[in-house]
Amino acid sequence: MPRIVPRAEHPISRSAISPNALKVLYRLKEAGFQSFLVGGSVRDLLLGLRPKDFDIATNALPDEVRSIFRNCRLIGRRFRLAHVYFGNDVVEVATFRAAHEEDEERDEDDWRARDPEGERVLDARGRILRDNVYGTVEEDVWRRDFTANALYYNIADFSVWDFVDGVRDVQARTLRLIGDPVTRYHEDPVRMLRAVRFAAKLEFSIDPATETPLLDLGYLLSHVPPARLFDEIMKLFLGGFGARSLALLRQYGLLEQLFPETAAALAKDPDGASAQLMMRGIENTDRRVAADKPVTPTFLFAMLLFAPIMARASHGAENIDSHKLFAVCEEVLREQQSRVSIPRRFTLPMRDMFTLQPRFHRRDGRKALALLQHPRFRAAYDLLLLRCEVGLEDPELGEWWTEVQTASPTEREAMTRLSTGPATSVRRPRRRRRRRRPPSSS
Repeated sequence: MPRIVPRAEHPISRSAISPNALKVLYRLKEAGFQSFLVGGSVRDLLLGLRPKDFDIATNALPDEVRSIFRNCRLIGRRFRLAHVYFGNDVVEVATFRAAHEEDEERDEDDWRARDPEGERVLDARGRILRDNVYGTVEEDVWRRDFTANALYYNIADFSVWDFVDGVRDVQARTLRLIGDPVTRYHEDPVRMLRAVRFAAKLEFSIDPATETPLLDLGYLLSHVPPARLFDEIMKLFLGGFGARSLALLRQYGLLEQLFPETAAALAKDPDGASAQLMMRGIENTDRRVAADKPVTPTFLFAMLLFAPIMARASHGAENIDSHKLFAVCEEVLREQQSRVSIPRRFTLPMRDMFTLQPRFHRRDGRKALALLQHPRFRAAYDLLLLRCEVGLEDPELGEWWTEVQTASPTEREAMTRLSTGPATSVRRPRRRRRRRRPPSSS
C-alpha cells in the first residue's frame, strides 16, 4: 500500500500544472478512470521547480484513451503510449504497466523472452526490447527507474501516492534506483546515463548501491543503438548542466563508452589546451541555456570531438591546412558514428567550423571580406575565439576578426590592406577590350 500524502502536507498546487495536462487528468477521471500526474513533473513540483513536461498515468487502455480524446494519437512500439495534442503542446498518457516473469527457454547465443500474448520481449542480455503488459498503479510503480521519479499526484483528491519512499529521497536530494541496480542497468543500460543526467540536473547525490555498478557496467552502453545514445547526449549537454554531466561521465568511466578518443585525450592531458577548450565551450553552452538563448548540437559536437580531431590533424604536420582538416573530420566522425549516431545536418556544419580555421590567417583583400559572408562564419569565429582563449591561437588574430565585423566598408578595406602591407593594394591593370570594326559596305 502506498503512503498517501494529503494536499495539506505537500506544496503541489494545480496553478503550477499545465492547463492542458489538467484537462486530460479531469477528462479521464470523469470517464471513470484513475488519473495521476506522474514522474519527473511531480518530483520537480515538490522541489519548487517548473516542470518541462507533464506526463500522465492511468488504468485506461491506449484505445480507451483514444476514444475519449479526438485529438489523440497512439505511438510507440516498445511502449504503447497515447499523445493528446493541444496545438504544439503534447500531453503524454501511459497505461499502468505490470511486471511479468520471463520464459526460461533461451538460445545459447541469443534469446527472446515473451509473455503468453507476446507483448514482452527481452534480448540475450536481459535488455527490454518491447513491453506492453498492462497492470495497476501498485504494479506500475515497480517498473519505474528511480524513487524520485515514482511519485503519483492523484487528481481525485490532490494527494501524492508514494510507494517507494520517493518523497523522502526528494527531500534528501538522493537518487536511488528501485529494485536491484545491477538488474535494472542490464534491463536498460541507458538508466546509467539517466542517473548521471538527474544527478547533474538536480544536483542530487547518487545512493551508493545505485552508484557502485556505474563503475563496472559501462560496457553495456555498447549494446544500445547509437541513435538512442544521440538523444541522451542532447539531454545531458543541452539542458544547461552540461559541465556537471561531463564531470560525472568522466568520474564513472562512461565517457569512454560514448566518446572513446575524447576520453583518451582527456586522460592523457587533463589540463591541456584541448581539455580547457572543451570545458569552456560546454560552460558557454550552459550559460546560453540559462539566458534562454538558442544552442546547437553542431557546436556541442565540435567541442566534444575537438581534441581527437586536432590531435590527428597535427600529427606529423607543421602546418594544418583545410584539406587535411576536412579529411580528419570525416575520419573521426565516421568512427564516432558507431558509438553515437550524429545526423549529417550537424556533422556537415561542424566540419566547416574546423576547415575554416586556417582561413582566418588570410586577412588580405577580397578573400578576407568573403569569409565574413560564409554561412558558417559565426560558428567558426566562436571556435577561433575559444582557441585564442586557451593559447592555441594568437589573441591578436581573434581581436582583428572581432573588429572587422563592426567596421564600416571603408574601414574594412583599410584593415585588409594594412594586414599585409601596401603591396596588396596594387591592382592588375585591366585589359582594354578591342573594338570591333564595322563590316565593310563593299
